[in-house]
Amino acid sequence: MADLKYYDVILKPVVTEKSMTAMGEKKYTFYVNPDATKTQVKEAVERMFEGAKVAKVNTMNLKGKKKRRGMVYGRTAAKKKAIVQLTQDSADIQIFEGL
Repeated sequence: MADLKYYDVILKPVVTEKSMTAMGEKKYTFYVNPDATKTQVKEAVERMFEGAKVAKVNTMNLKGKKKRRGMVYGRTAAKKKAIVQLTQDSADIQIFEGL
């Protein structure tokens, strides 16, 4: 298990059309540290965003894409994405307001 602090877990929010429509159901999507567990993601969201209460967390590991530059093949970095479901009485996450 990784020794991560709560402020190292969440890297950045995912801003796509699909994630924006899911916000109506209080589901927020973030890129997280690949070593983070669901428990660490839950703790990070509740500590970083005032009034947020997490009901559940779904995570998925995303492989890096194959890229080619001339004759050399390589891969982009792998990522981990987390979809955080908040409870109904929870406050909304403010960084997504106005998007």
